[in-house]
Amino acid sequence: MQPTALISKLLQDVRASYWFIPGLLVLAAVALAELMQHLDRGALAQMLPVSLRDTQAEGARAMLSVIAQSVIGVAGVMFSMTVVAVSFASSNFGPRLIGNFMRDRANQVSLGIMIATFVYTMLILRAVQDPSAEGADLTVDLFVPHLAVLVAIGLALISVVTMIFFVHHIPEAINLANITSGLGERLVAALHASGEPFEDVYEIMPEGLPVQYLTAGGSGYMRTLNAVRLSRLSLDQGWWIEVLEVPGAFLDDDRNVLRIHGGPALNDDLIRELRGCFALGRERSEDQNMMFMIDQLCEVIARALSPGINDPFTAMNCMNWMHVALLLALKEPPGHRGSAYERVLVPVMTFTQLLQAGHSISRPYVATDLNATIHVLKLLCVLANRVPDGPRRAAVLEERDELLEMALALQSDPGSQRIIRRAAAE
Repeated sequence: MQPTALISKLLQDVRASYWFIPGLLVLAAVALAELMQHLDRGALAQMLPVSLRDTQAEGARAMLSVIAQSVIGVAGVMFSMTVVAVSFASSNFGPRLIGNFMRDRANQVSLGIMIATFVYTMLILRAVQDPSAEGADLTVDLFVPHLAVLVAIGLALISVVTMIFFVHHIPEAINLANITSGLGERLVAALHASGEPFEDVYEIMPEGLPVQYLTAGGSGYMRTLNAVRLSRLSLDQGWWIEVLEVPGAFLDDDRNVLRIHGGPALNDDLIRELRGCFALGRERSEDQNMMFMIDQLCEVIARALSPGINDPFTAMNCMNWMHVALLLALKEPPGHRGSAYERVLVPVMTFTQLLQAGHSISRPYVATDLNATIHVLKLLCVLANRVPDGPRRAAVLEERDELLEMALALQSDPGSQRIIRRAAAE
């Protein structure tokens, strides 16, 4: 059974949240605390060596208190480091890259381990009973959960390792080379997924059928599209459906999303079913949206080549990854899945669209820097040499010529102009 588009969107939001994994680990800590107390009250605790069962109630409380205080203090520092890293990334790399940090499982798991250790330790600390203590209930038996204390010590050691890993991970996470390579690898993975061989089962739509349109019914970015469920609805109702907008597009209330041929007239129930095949959100995401990854690479290029930063090597690294994706698109054309749904025609991504999306946005910034211009011109020449004659090669040469023209107009030095022309002729 295919999940609805709204459920897919919610799963994406949960994956990008800082509360879900820590919340699960906290629940696991509560369950573990209850289990360990149950085991400590049974015969298993008596099987421990005497050296592990000689902890007094006062000593157990002191140890658990130190662990709880230390762990929650470190968790606060780790949270502060995460906020600083997100703020740094937003201001230096662009706000659209924040989602990459929010989805970082290492950050989520590290914070979760610290908070779960604190919760577990507090629950075990509460379970320690000492009737000889001042003000204690004399009717309560002495109880020191030796097994639970050992587990608390183990969790404390895990927390130390987690802290060391986290301190190492944060600088790695905000390293611009890692950010750009991560974006490039996800773009390549998305191209691989969209270009998998897939049998084309789209039925030829009969001519002369009545046409109906379905509007978005809300405003925002299309986050997900469930084409499989849409195909099943079309088979059930006898429709042929054309998808007019794809994930990443911004929609308003009256924007047409589907063009429906044939079948019954739309009523409230059918409209609800069809709108359940796509979900809207406040911002774009990388899921089902390769263009957003290209836009993120272009945003890094724009900031890297701004006068305040002037980092052409980062821009060149972004273009390298973009051309890795373009070379892959030559061998595995994207969008094979687009027409693979029976009676549902989804717009496909083409090599030319990827090329233009990457270069048209970044061209004004690349053309201002001599090193970046030379590098991109060489990349386009390599790409043109690998593309057979036809519309795609013409598109590559057109991008090269437009960059060449803009760069020559911005570079007034004759020597720089000769270098640019030489790079374009290779």
